[in-house]
Amino acid sequence: MRAAFHVRVTGRVQGVGFRDWTRRRAEGLGLKGWVRNEADGAVTALIEGDDARIAEILASLHKGPAMARVDRVETTPAVPDDAQAGFFIRS
Repeated sequence: MRAAFHVRVTGRVQGVGFRDWTRRRAEGLGLKGWVRNEADGAVTALIEGDDARIAEILASLHKGPAMARVDRVETTPAVPDDAQAGFFIRS
Protein backbone atom coordinates (compact mmCIF):
# COMPACT_ATOMS: atom_id res chain seq x y z
CA MET A 1 0.00 0.00 0.00
CA ARG A 2 1.26 3.49 -0.86
CA ALA A 3 1.43 6.15 1.80
CA ALA A 4 2.97 9.57 2.32
CA PHE A 5 4.13 11.50 5.37
CA HIS A 6 5.42 14.96 6.15
CA VAL A 7 8.29 14.56 8.61
CA ARG A 8 9.93 17.15 10.87
CA VAL A 9 13.23 16.25 12.56
CA THR A 10 14.72 18.44 15.30
CA GLY A 11 18.03 18.35 17.16
CA ARG A 12 21.49 18.83 15.67
CA VAL A 13 20.37 17.99 12.15
CA GLN A 14 21.82 20.81 10.03
CA GLY A 15 25.47 21.00 9.05
CA VAL A 16 25.95 17.27 9.63
CA GLY A 17 24.97 15.86 6.20
CA PHE A 18 21.44 14.98 7.28
CA ARG A 19 19.73 15.96 4.01
CA ASP A 20 22.15 14.04 1.79
CA TRP A 21 22.05 11.05 4.13
CA THR A 22 18.22 11.11 4.00
CA ARG A 23 18.22 11.39 0.20
CA ARG A 24 20.58 8.45 -0.21
CA ARG A 25 18.61 6.33 2.28
CA ALA A 26 15.29 7.17 0.58
CA GLU A 27 16.65 6.41 -2.90
CA GLY A 28 18.03 3.09 -1.65
CA LEU A 29 14.56 2.18 -0.41
CA GLY A 30 12.87 3.28 -3.64
CA LEU A 31 10.98 6.13 -1.94
CA LYS A 32 9.90 9.40 -3.54
CA GLY A 33 9.79 12.91 -2.10
CA TRP A 34 12.09 15.66 -0.86
CA VAL A 35 14.06 16.89 2.15
CA ARG A 36 15.07 20.44 3.14
CA ASN A 37 16.54 22.56 5.93
CA GLU A 38 14.22 24.96 7.75
CA ALA A 39 15.15 28.41 9.11
CA ASP A 40 14.52 27.24 12.69
CA GLY A 41 17.21 24.53 12.48
CA ALA A 42 14.89 21.60 11.77
CA VAL A 43 14.92 19.34 8.72
CA THR A 44 11.61 18.56 7.03
CA ALA A 45 10.74 15.99 4.40
CA LEU A 46 7.91 14.59 2.36
CA ILE A 47 8.32 10.83 2.06
CA GLU A 48 6.15 8.70 -0.19
CA GLY A 49 6.13 5.00 -0.96
CA ASP A 50 5.36 1.55 0.33
CA ASP A 51 4.26 1.37 3.98
CA ALA A 52 7.04 -1.04 5.00
CA ARG A 53 9.77 1.08 3.38
CA ILE A 54 8.42 4.26 4.94
CA ALA A 55 8.48 2.55 8.33
CA GLU A 56 12.11 1.61 7.68
CA ILE A 57 13.22 5.16 6.83
CA LEU A 58 11.27 6.61 9.76
CA ALA A 59 13.14 4.27 12.10
CA SER A 60 16.41 5.42 10.52
CA LEU A 61 15.48 9.10 10.90
CA HIS A 62 15.28 8.63 14.67
CA LYS A 63 19.05 7.96 14.60
CA GLY A 64 20.28 10.00 11.64
CA PRO A 65 23.84 10.07 10.33
CA ALA A 66 26.81 9.69 12.67
CA MET A 67 27.35 13.41 13.40
CA ALA A 68 23.65 14.17 14.02
CA ARG A 69 21.76 14.25 17.29
CA VAL A 70 18.05 13.64 16.74
CA ASP A 71 15.84 14.96 19.53
CA ARG A 72 12.45 14.46 17.92
CA VAL A 73 10.81 13.08 14.77
CA GLU A 74 7.25 14.24 14.12
CA THR A 75 5.14 12.69 11.36
CA THR A 76 1.92 13.87 9.78
CA PRO A 77 0.04 11.85 7.13
CA ALA A 78 0.06 13.41 3.66
CA VAL A 79 -1.67 12.66 0.39
CA PRO A 80 0.46 10.54 -1.98
CA ASP A 81 1.37 12.41 -5.18
CA ASP A 82 1.80 9.97 -8.04
CA ALA A 83 3.34 12.75 -10.15
CA GLN A 84 6.34 12.93 -7.77
CA ALA A 85 9.41 11.21 -9.25
CA GLY A 86 12.62 10.52 -7.34
CA PHE A 87 13.84 11.95 -4.06
CA PHE A 88 15.38 15.43 -3.99
CA ILE A 89 17.11 17.89 -1.69
CA ARG A 90 15.23 21.20 -1.75
CA SER A 91 16.68 24.56 -0.81
